[in-house]
Amino acid sequence: MEIDLQLNAAHVIPVIPENQVLSNTSIIIKAGRILDILPVNEANAKYTARKTHELDHHILMPGLVNAHTHAAMNLFRGYADDMPLMNWLQDHIWPAEQKWVTSDFVHDGALLACAEMLRGGTTCFADMYFFPESTARAAEQSGIRATIGLISIDFPSAYAQNAQDYLQKGLQVHDQLRGNPLIKTMFAPHGPYTVSDEPLQQIATLAEELDLPIHIHLHETNDEIEQSLKQYKLRPLERLQKLGLLTPRLMAVHMTHLEPDEIPLCAEAGVNIIHCPESNLKLASGFCPTSSLAEAGLNIAIGTDSAASNNDLDMFGELRTAALLTKGSAQNASSGQAAEILKMATINGAKALGLDDHIGSIEVDKSADLIAIEIDNIESLPLYNPISHAVYSANRQQVSDVWVAGKQIINEHSLLTLDINELSQTARHWQKKISS
Repeated sequence: MEIDLQLNAAHVIPVIPENQVLSNTSIIIKAGRILDILPVNEANAKYTARKTHELDHHILMPGLVNAHTHAAMNLFRGYADDMPLMNWLQDHIWPAEQKWVTSDFVHDGALLACAEMLRGGTTCFADMYFFPESTARAAEQSGIRATIGLISIDFPSAYAQNAQDYLQKGLQVHDQLRGNPLIKTMFAPHGPYTVSDEPLQQIATLAEELDLPIHIHLHETNDEIEQSLKQYKLRPLERLQKLGLLTPRLMAVHMTHLEPDEIPLCAEAGVNIIHCPESNLKLASGFCPTSSLAEAGLNIAIGTDSAASNNDLDMFGELRTAALLTKGSAQNASSGQAAEILKMATINGAKALGLDDHIGSIEVDKSADLIAIEIDNIESLPLYNPISHAVYSANRQQVSDVWVAGKQIINEHSLLTLDINELSQTARHWQKKISS
């Protein structure tokens, strides 16, 4: 039988089944989807491939899912560091956004982010930012998979004037992207302290009608909670529950300040938790209680947040940090085991986005969103457990090859869809403008 692509790998981490590694295995790909998974010798006898990749010194695994980004903010990387969240936002980031954010800014920043993510093994990202159509255009150019947030916020920006304007423009973007095989949409109200009750209720209704996720910063700081208690006499989670947003559609980002009784509340509602360990640490926002959340059965995914607060989009870095942080905060070395952490960055992220039937694991009939990690170097040897290795030892520089829906995007470390030199020039152009 003739097929499009055969990947022969020394080690395959399918993610599903959990905590399993396949040796000397072929992944058979046709029309962008996984047709078969079988030993290399059986594959060679059964299939004739138009193209074959020999990954003899590699780990082959699902592409990583970055479940929370502000991609365009790559152009603010390192712009304002070493300060708490609200000071960082109100005194530095928001004024800079008011001055610089345009459709061109968002496109250029998002293109830079897409290149960084692909080179680091991320094949799908969830984004929240102004001019979402520009981020979608950048994602299409790069070949990455994306879920684009239809941002809502109460105050005016260069993108929209008020809450209704944000919603109307977001719905237009949703209509434009409908049917796109790689680009999906979600509602993205910025946070409880920037979005009032009426637009949140509208979003809850529209999300049900359009079958879309809802992505929101939530319980990120004590200040956010104090504001909510002062203004609404409710903690943010209580308020969202009252407004009808606590459902399996909700992607609650950060969740670093939770009372013990709020964890079962989230579990009962089926809320998805988006953990951003390095951004939370850098902004000193607090600690997401991932161990308790996992014990309660909640789906936990991992995001980088933006390059302005991280300062990179390195999901392998997040994997390691998430694992170590879970162990340290729980004072239990058995917490945050490698297989569980890897799920957070793959199938759990896909589930949060409603894409787990298509991506997040290497299974027959799923999309061929795959990455290969080189392990034949002094920093990687010896190798005993590929899953542990992917979480604790691997880094993004070891990602040699990337496929999205069966299309090769990275080939032996070279990005095939974008010009790195042009991207570098664009980044320097914006740096000069912003710093002048």
